[in-house]
Amino acid sequence: MLNAKALAAMAVGFGLTFQLTVAAQERPAATTPPMELTALDYIQIQQLVSLYAQYIDTCSNNGYDYADLFAPDGYFAPFLDGRVGGKFQGRERLAEASGGGRLGCKNVGWIKQGVHHMYVNHIIKPSPEGATGTVNMLMIGLGGDPNKIEHDGFYEDTYVKTAQGWRFQSRIHHALRPSQPRTPAPATSAAPATPEPSR
Repeated sequence: MLNAKALAAMAVGFGLTFQLTVAAQERPAATTPPMELTALDYIQIQQLVSLYAQYIDTCSNNGYDYADLFAPDGYFAPFLDGRVGGKFQGRERLAEASGGGRLGCKNVGWIKQGVHHMYVNHIIKPSPEGATGTVNMLMIGLGGDPNKIEHDGFYEDTYVKTAQGWRFQSRIHHALRPSQPRTPAPATSAAPATPEPSR
């Protein structure tokens, strides 16, 4: 027969076990740690963003250089009215987003005006899937004035490392400039005649 001291010890032991079990159940599930980025990773992601500006300003390779900056399932989209707008996704649609593809780099408003995109204050953070980033967008040359510089919001990016190097998984433009809705053009429409800063 157990004496009082043994019973008390058992009760304390049971209580501690119960508390530890409850604490373990209440603890949030372990999260995947962010990828560890090297200095080269940071430089390559910065290069990706610089190439984006170069390719959208020139519609090089009929827009396919721009499209190839994205992962196969990656997309570009504007942020409109508090939500992500229509997505440009897939190589053909992304080429069209820069004025190329079936649009043939004709009548691309920002190119006709001589607009150049410039991205500044680029912040890159590791994530479990790769990296995320934000970068401010400046446009130079609006209305054909080579000295006019305007800030038009920022991009919210998700980057992934592929066999071809770092690519955009998503690029969302949070614009400041008022303009016409920036949803993907129907397949039968012509290229826009005015600059669309959401690119």
